[in-house]
Amino acid sequence: MRLNGKTAFITGGNSGIGLATARRFIAEGAKVAITGRSQKTLDAASAELGPNLLAIQADLADMQEVDRAVKKAAQAFGHIDIVFANAGIGGDTPVGSTTLDVFENIIKTNLTSVFFTVQSALPYLGPKASIVLNGSVLAFTGNPGSSAYAATKGAVRSMTSVLAAELAPRGIRVNQVSPGATRTPIWDARAPSPEQRAVLDNYLTKGIPSGRLGEPEEIANTVLFLASDESSNITAADIAVDGGAAGAPLGALIYRS
Repeated sequence: MRLNGKTAFITGGNSGIGLATARRFIAEGAKVAITGRSQKTLDAASAELGPNLLAIQADLADMQEVDRAVKKAAQAFGHIDIVFANAGIGGDTPVGSTTLDVFENIIKTNLTSVFFTVQSALPYLGPKASIVLNGSVLAFTGNPGSSAYAATKGAVRSMTSVLAAELAPRGIRVNQVSPGATRTPIWDARAPSPEQRAVLDNYLTKGIPSGRLGEPEEIANTVLFLASDESSNITAADIAVDGGAAGAPLGALIYRS
């Protein structure tokens, strides 16, 4: 198994990409700690994934909660081999009608907590540890109304390079995965009903060359690669898992004759 004997800490591991990654890691032999705000979904994850999962309730907009969660995982495992800083929230921030509270909450959750997750985990990481940050193709696609979200993901991309350089002397690799539109609960607020979700999916699909949304498991497979020894000479990389939306936008359905 690719992660046999390894331990991992995943933020936002109670749903979507984080849960799919926790599931994948455990199947490959790892012990995994996840965080989430909802005790209900954490309990469901524990029931599904069994004794190799440690579920920790934490609000990562609070940096003290970030530190507490990491320390709890380290106490349970003794050390941490893999960090997947995955937790994030969506939210529209159109210029002219955005409040400071909304903007700052996105920044704290999607950016500040990423840095402090890594900082809190650092004392428990040894040589050959792997850190994976979750970015987004929205960092550079110019999506209207997404200033705060896009800014956090652009900053995470810059942080990946800085941390990779800073932690290289310790033998710690830092990489990033950048999902495109993926079927996760992040869309629920925008499209709460099945009918609304179908309309949204159809709209999003038109801009994706592969002609479909991604699945959480596809992101998880990429994170698994970056976390495993198979990527032992890869650091500071950003892998887009977006069906070509960022790299080949003119191949999207909307441009096809």
